[in-house]
Amino acid sequence: MKAYELLYFVDPACTEEVRAGVMKRIDVAVTENGGTIDNVEDWGKRKLAFEIDKLNEGDYTLIDFHADPADIAELDRVLRINDAVKRHMVVRRTDRD
Repeated sequence: MKAYELLYFVDPACTEEVRAGVMKRIDVAVTENGGTIDNVEDWGKRKLAFEIDKLNEGDYTLIDFHADPADIAELDRVLRINDAVKRHMVVRRTDRD
């Protein structure tokens, strides 16, 4: 298992149900093949550097997790097809292996 972190944001006007659904789908994508979620940080609303989909703010979440490198492609696919997630980035953490 390798260490990764995922940073994503959703529209701040989304309901709590939508945010919980996104988090649940990420949890399933990471843990279905033996991965573990180590930490979840809710960063809250932050101003965007530039407008994305007519939004000036985003509701950010940072997730630290361990997973197999082959599972990252599936996680990326899940996040790309989810309309609630406006942008996301998965980064390999070499300092946490």
